[in-house]
Amino acid sequence: MTQEHQEGGRGWSAARKGVWSRLRFTSLRLRLVVVFGLVALTAAVSASGIAYWLNRESVLTRTQDAVLRAFEQEMQNRAGALPEHPTQDELQRTAGQMANSSQRFAVLLVAENPEGQTVYGSSGGLNGFSLGDVPESLREAVTERLKVTSNNKYPHHLYWQRIVEDDTPYLVAGAQLIGGGTTGYMLKSLEPEEKDLGSLAWSLGIATGLALIGSALLAHAAATTVLKPVQRLGAAARRLGEGKLDTRLRVSGTDELADLSRTFNKAAEALEKRVADMAARDEASRRFVADMSHELRTPLTAITAVTEVLEEELEFEGGGIDPMIQPAVRLVVSETRRLNDLVENLMEVTRFDAGTARLVLDDVDVADQITACMDARAWLDAVELDAARGIHARIDPRRLDVILANLIGNALKHGGSPVRVSVREEPAEGAETTDGAEAGDVPGGSVVIRVRDHGPGIPEDVLPHVFDRFYKASASRPRSEGSGLGLSIALENAHIHGGEITAENSPDGGAVFTLRLPRDVSAAESGEKAGDAGDEGAEGDA
Repeated sequence: MTQEHQEGGRGWSAARKGVWSRLRFTSLRLRLVVVFGLVALTAAVSASGIAYWLNRESVLTRTQDAVLRAFEQEMQNRAGALPEHPTQDELQRTAGQMANSSQRFAVLLVAENPEGQTVYGSSGGLNGFSLGDVPESLREAVTERLKVTSNNKYPHHLYWQRIVEDDTPYLVAGAQLIGGGTTGYMLKSLEPEEKDLGSLAWSLGIATGLALIGSALLAHAAATTVLKPVQRLGAAARRLGEGKLDTRLRVSGTDELADLSRTFNKAAEALEKRVADMAARDEASRRFVADMSHELRTPLTAITAVTEVLEEELEFEGGGIDPMIQPAVRLVVSETRRLNDLVENLMEVTRFDAGTARLVLDDVDVADQITACMDARAWLDAVELDAARGIHARIDPRRLDVILANLIGNALKHGGSPVRVSVREEPAEGAETTDGAEAGDVPGGSVVIRVRDHGPGIPEDVLPHVFDRFYKASASRPRSEGSGLGLSIALENAHIHGGEITAENSPDGGAVFTLRLPRDVSAAESGEKAGDAGDEGAEGDA
């Protein structure tokens, strides 16, 4: 794939993301328009359907009644004047006269001539109206003789039926003269009425479409009116979430949205005050800890000097310390050291919280640094080291020593033997070594230090809290040699390098702490600053 194709693909992907973003942004607007449209469409279709059905029945019923009355009148006046056994010419002439009525329908007359033969007389309209055009059920109903009762005064009635032939609707009717004789049938085309109803349907459809468009425009206007305050509220909430606690909304009106804006302003004001109070209390707490730690250092220095003298007296054979008070002296010495470590840790935590902790970078060999850390604490015999020399990193040696001392000391104190420390390097993503280059000479990348013990591991409920300040796994033993600050200080030192520490349990047993640091902290910081500047430039261009 060429560079142009790649850029085109990225441009299309960005455009597609922009479209989806706009769709998501206007999803509520779309839902309002759709709901308004559906309601309007349902109402318009229902009203149009009812209007069409009522008009259809009215038109057809009116036409049908007029035609049937005219046919019935023609049957009585003209067909009734025929003899009981007319000839075919008489039937033909009468049918033509009946067809010339105001309703213009086709007529078919059926009777028996004097010789007893069935003869037919047709008006000749509508392509020759014949008995085959009359439904059989209608013919049977017309010729059937009914019993005369108090409820039925006539043996024959007028019957009608609507039929469709070749997509054209017709009204067909038939009746037999009372007392026997001629039977007449009528066929009337309803095509004009169908055209009128079709025009009505088109008119109602156009009215429905206009109603739908009008409802969509009305819904869009209503959505805009409703959503503008909601959008302003959303933008204000985002600014508030970004830390701009002085964000307020302009309130106008007395409706529910205005009440919502007032509620938001009150909540933002209360939040700003609460955060300010918490920040003031937090600052006061940090200042108190820093001042307390600083004030404790002077007497601790004197106490430490005295305890060192007492410790030398304890180690000197034949010293002047009474054997009865030697345990108390040892307790004072150990507790003084513990108090001194606690004060130092508190001051370090205060520097991290205040943002005043700084790195003093130097090029170090990671393996030599780990060896020096363990040698200073007499851990060389208790720890197995798997680290090749030549892995260099530009980091703060003192802070790396603090991290290693906490991780290795924690493994020795709470884990099980053997404790293994391994070092490996990870190249930067996309980095490639040139021919003849040493792995340690590759710029960028990370140094990964793993400290593993073979003890029982860390309980699952404790694992998420191992880096919390003052957290101790056993609540029943709140007083222990540690202060609960070691791992949190180690994590802060990793963060200030741009690194990370993770804790997990090995499937084979034991806890594993993994320290990952960039090999060149100064380069990583420069890259982050350049990335931030690029992001700001991109935002400005947008």
